[in-house]
Amino acid sequence: MKLFAPAYYPRFSCIASACRHSCCIGWEIDVDESTLAKYERLPKAVGEDILASIARSEEGACFRLLSGERCPHLDESGLCRIISTLGDGYLCDICREHPRFYHDTPYGREVGVGMACEEAARIILSSEDYATLVAVGDVEGEGEAFAYDPLPLREEIYATLSDGALPLGERIARLERAYGVTPRELSDEAWRALLARLEYLNGEHRALFARYADDAPVLTQNEPLLTRALAYFVFRHVSDATDEGEACAALGFSLFATRLLSAIAGECTDADEVIQAARIISEELEYSEENTEEIKWVFLQKR
Repeated sequence: MKLFAPAYYPRFSCIASACRHSCCIGWEIDVDESTLAKYERLPKAVGEDILASIARSEEGACFRLLSGERCPHLDESGLCRIISTLGDGYLCDICREHPRFYHDTPYGREVGVGMACEEAARIILSSEDYATLVAVGDVEGEGEAFAYDPLPLREEIYATLSDGALPLGERIARLERAYGVTPRELSDEAWRALLARLEYLNGEHRALFARYADDAPVLTQNEPLLTRALAYFVFRHVSDATDEGEACAALGFSLFATRLLSAIAGECTDADEVIQAARIISEELEYSEENTEEIKWVFLQKR
């Protein structure tokens, strides 16, 4: 089966110690069974420190985080000791794959990179070729039958987003009218109340998200970045919808996340500030299944 990705995908690679927001800090790091078995087969002198750093329970295994929620194998320079000692073939699945995500479609599997990674966010928001998919390899398995195909909807959305002759606000309004979904399903006050009760990796972001406003002004220079952010959210969330209602709820989530980004960073004059705000939104909303589903539910229950 073919593996496809947005054209910007091959430009992504981990920037390791240069990253300001290491994925080796602040995240629970699960150790999958096959990698755990690799560690258990290592010579004692090599493997005992790794095995000693792993907590096991009925739910599975994970690395015991150190002070500051650092992975125990993150060295002082921000590099992974497991890679430097054994090579990346000994990384657990979650470390090897992050920030990649996958979904199956009627035409093959697709892969993308999540904006919770600052380098992925920089590439995504700097790339104009978000609507172009390229083949990046082959994966095991065969295509399966799908009762619903969301990709024509995605292409329609991209066609509207790509109409650079229109201001972003008008393009978004066209999407809302065409598919009957809008963040205005709730008032600004209701959205802020919803955002306040979500769970946060960083509690300081609760106050940041309290800036949400439907009519937040946006600098013209930031419209391309917001357009690409919306395209990314659509790629990640609409592409694996299993029916029309789920697809529209995913579009609603995408529109809401983009509007939140507009409220937080729409008037920033530094593109890096917009990129960092997008990273935070992705980290707090997309990387919590509960938070994602709570926002999508607002749109699902309106169908």
